[in-house]
Amino acid sequence: MQASDLEIDLLRAFIAVAETGSFTAAAEVIARSQSAVSQKIIRLEDILGLRVFERTSRALNLTPDGERLLVGARQLMVHFDTFIREIKQPATLSLLRLGVSENLVPTQLPKLLSRFSELYPDIQLELTTGLSNDLLADHEAGLLDVVIAKRKISPNAQRGRIIWREPLVWIAAKDYEIDTARPARLVMMRPPCAYRAIMIEAMASVRREWTCACLASNVMGVQAAVAAGLGITALGASFLQEGMRIVEPSEKLPTLPSTEVAVIGDEARTQHLVQPLVSLLTEGLMSGNSLT
Repeated sequence: MQASDLEIDLLRAFIAVAETGSFTAAAEVIARSQSAVSQKIIRLEDILGLRVFERTSRALNLTPDGERLLVGARQLMVHFDTFIREIKQPATLSLLRLGVSENLVPTQLPKLLSRFSELYPDIQLELTTGLSNDLLADHEAGLLDVVIAKRKISPNAQRGRIIWREPLVWIAAKDYEIDTARPARLVMMRPPCAYRAIMIEAMASVRREWTCACLASNVMGVQAAVAAGLGITALGASFLQEGMRIVEPSEKLPTLPSTEVAVIGDEARTQHLVQPLVSLLTEGLMSGNSLT
C-alpha cells in the first residue's frame, strides 16, 4: 500500500493509543474492540513503512517516527474535523443576493428591509427588484440567491414554496366611470407581465373589447395612471391607494384570479436567513386589511 491510501480512522486509532498509552483504553475512546485497534496500528505501520510504537510487556512508547507522526496527525485531524463540521452546517453568508418582485415593492419592501437589517446587521444585502420572470431567469443563471415573487395561481406552477395568496381586483380612480358600451380602457405594463396577461385573458373570457389607454414601465407608473383617471387595471387589493377604488362586480367586468407569493431558493445554504425573511413578509402581508 501507498501512504496516499492512509485512512482517517487509522490516524484516530493511533492518536487514541498515543494519548491513552494502551490499546485497551484507546478501544474505549474510539468505541472499537482492542483487537480492532491493534489491527489498525499494524495497518498504519504497514502503509507508512514505519514503526510508530515500541512495545514491551510493561509499556507502550512512541518511537521517534511515532512522535513526528503524532504532531502531524493531530494537525490533520483538526482540519478534517473542522471541514466536516462546516460541510454539515449551512454556510455562513456575508452577502445575500435577494430578488423581490416589484409588485411587492410599494407595499411591503421598506418595512421588510428595515426589520431584516435590525435582525442581521452584519449581512450585506444585494437587492434586485423587477418583473418576476426576469428575477427567475437571474436565479437560474446563478445571479440571485433567493427570489420572492408574485405569480398567477396555476396547477403548472411548481417552482418555489407558496407563502401567501392574494385576490386580484379591478382598480380605478374614485371618480372614474366605466362605460360598458365602449371598449375597456386598460392601464398595463409592457410584456412580459403576468398582470397584463391576466387582464387580456379575462377580457377574452367574456368577449369584452379593450384598448390600451396607458403603457407603463412599472407598477408605480400603473398606479399613477389609474389615479389620474386614464383607465382601469388589475392588481392585488393591497395596491389600492388614496384616490382609488375597487371596481364592483355590478360594473360588468370579468372575474379575476388570485395570485401567489412564492419563495424560490429556500435551500440549506440560505435557509437560516430566508426563514426569518419569509416570516417578516407574511406578517406584513397579514397585517394588510385588504388582504385575505
